[in-house]
Amino acid sequence: MSENNLKKEFSKRDVQRMRNIITGNTGASTGTQVGYSKQSQDYQEGDVWEEDGKKWTIKNGLKQTLTKFDKLKKLAVFPLTCPECGKPMKSDDLNKKMYTIHSKCFDCVIEMEAKIKREGKWDEYEKGMMNANKESIVDDFEAAFNEYLNSQNETYITEAGDIESWKGGKVNEDEIKNVKEYIKKLREYKI
Repeated sequence: MSENNLKKEFSKRDVQRMRNIITGNTGASTGTQVGYSKQSQDYQEGDVWEEDGKKWTIKNGLKQTLTKFDKLKKLAVFPLTCPECGKPMKSDDLNKKMYTIHSKCFDCVIEMEAKIKREGKWDEYEKGMMNANKESIVDDFEAAFNEYLNSQNETYITEAGDIESWKGGKVNEDEIKNVKEYIKKLREYKI
């Protein structure tokens, strides 16, 4: 029978790598590298930093980008449990509506409002809610009005590649001034 000999030569690096694997030290280096090395900084949970023109943070141990839509994303996600009491939130109309307004389940809102009534602060609370609703409506109206003013002289490209300029009727400057004054009065009015 012929004898099989291993005719491979192992380098020092290969031997060191095998020692590291056997001892369980798999992350250890087996050689020295010369050249450019990027400085790395360790970040903790909740840290915010900027890198390559983006803002980053660490949430639940994961590196994530921060965008201007993060608050909007958080509003769109309906939680499984109430952040206030910790009870499961059913995905019904009452809980959805109260969560968008108060960030709590319907039962917690009922308890909160009962406490406000017992303390005699109901009128103040009710006025605050109505004023917040009015402000939201005025903001929407003002945004729509400004969009209308900015879109007066727009040009459009047709399917054929022609440029068309669509111009509506002229808006009187006095009318614009009257609407802006009306918006100002709406903002000043408190219920």
